[in-house]
Amino acid sequence: MSLRRWTWLVLTGGCIGLAGVVLVPPVRARALQALRPRVSEADRVAQYGAAARARWQPDFRAAGVPYPPARVVLLAIKSTRTLEVHASATADGPTRRVHTMPILGMSGTLGPKLREGDRQVPEGVYEIESLNPNSLYHLSLRVSYPSLEDREHAAREGRTRLGGDIMIHGGTASIGCLAMGDPAAEDLFILASDVGVARVQVLISPVDFRDPRVSPPTPKPAWMKGRHEELARRMTGLAP
Repeated sequence: MSLRRWTWLVLTGGCIGLAGVVLVPPVRARALQALRPRVSEADRVAQYGAAARARWQPDFRAAGVPYPPARVVLLAIKSTRTLEVHASATADGPTRRVHTMPILGMSGTLGPKLREGDRQVPEGVYEIESLNPNSLYHLSLRVSYPSLEDREHAAREGRTRLGGDIMIHGGTASIGCLAMGDPAAEDLFILASDVGVARVQVLISPVDFRDPRVSPPTPKPAWMKGRHEELARRMTGLAP
């Protein structure tokens, strides 16, 4: 891509995003964010909510789940570069698959994120910590990496600087995060806002463990075997 087609390249501890016309030297994302007018989550819901909900309605109707649902599971599968949206009508009831969207930008290989700068997308069971209405990547949902389990493994292995700022965001390119494109980011942001971030779970898996034709990757480090088993268990309850 020509440099003149890049608006900026923003480098943070977790992600790199890009878009449009003039290349600006890499700077800390927070420094750029400080220069932009701040808006609230409510502002973004008012701006994008009606259109996003209209896009969701046919999918939820077809799945037989009311909108907004009681809880949501986002399943990201690295090998297929897809993100599945599963939802339930009740807090403890079964989920149904509502929609599948492509992951447009993702770096690294199959395997966990172990340290800052390794370009890896984490693998495991996470939550959505918060929504960022002022993201440089349009809109973003912050994933709870590193989890307590991630920190415990790192402490036992003497690893520090685990990285962070892992997001599900707009745009089409990313390092360490999941870039979904702007319309999909709007849909996910509004869905999470309507449901409540405390009721959104994120599963990031190397492969689709529901598919018997898929050979699971060799777990490295060794403790990833248990994480693969936990992902497979949780994915069994999700519609393929």
